[in-house]
Amino acid sequence: MHTFTSYDGTTLAYYTWGETTGDLPTVVLHHGFSSSALGNWHLPGVVDALVAAGRHVVAIDARGHGASEKHTDPDRYGEDKMARDLGVLVDLLGLARYDLAGYSMGGIVALLATAGDHRVRRLVTGGIGASVVEQGGLDRAALPGRELIDGLLTDDPATITDERVMGFRMFAEATGADRRALAAQAQASHRTPIPLDRITVPALVLAGTDDWLARRPEVLAAGLPDARWKVLAGDHLTVVRNPEFAAALTAFLA
Repeated sequence: MHTFTSYDGTTLAYYTWGETTGDLPTVVLHHGFSSSALGNWHLPGVVDALVAAGRHVVAIDARGHGASEKHTDPDRYGEDKMARDLGVLVDLLGLARYDLAGYSMGGIVALLATAGDHRVRRLVTGGIGASVVEQGGLDRAALPGRELIDGLLTDDPATITDERVMGFRMFAEATGADRRALAAQAQASHRTPIPLDRITVPALVLAGTDDWLARRPEVLAAGLPDARWKVLAGDHLTVVRNPEFAAALTAFLA
């Protein structure tokens, strides 16, 4: 694990695997809400698949997640700030170009980063769909923000009545995440239009068949100038463990 200081003084962690070989650039990975670089990308085998394909891989722990610094002020969060963090890391590593993949919250981050960074060669998003085009972020109907925030902050999980919120609460507790930091990010989540028309690089939109946060991925793909989409078996928490997910991502970035 390595650390760096981002633009606003926040200390962030990142990991590297593999070596730079041939003409293919480094692959940069950004995880989803309440997860981490290791949990989202390494444990499911995505990193191993990329390294086996000869890729150099970098994965960041977003602010408030994993081994990175955890503020509790919503003003320190938001996918736009995470996209700036990515830019600082890419500058630090001296990458002239790179491939970028993001999952769920990280997919929003990856879209924002690609819209403003000409160094991205190819883009992969997972765990997001039509809500990016229609709402500017994750689906508020599928995961109401207020309920999620309250569910993360409550001292009594028995008060949580929404099974989707309970799933995030249980996942956060299982991974030892800081629930107050996650609640701060939930309050700051992106809700304004993303300039998808600026993302002219080839893109791949991946979604699980049973992922209620990635409904109608074809709408997101259609909103990007040069994108294709693919649906794989799994839901929001399990599709990244489907070997076909790592295979599709790796093949597209080859």
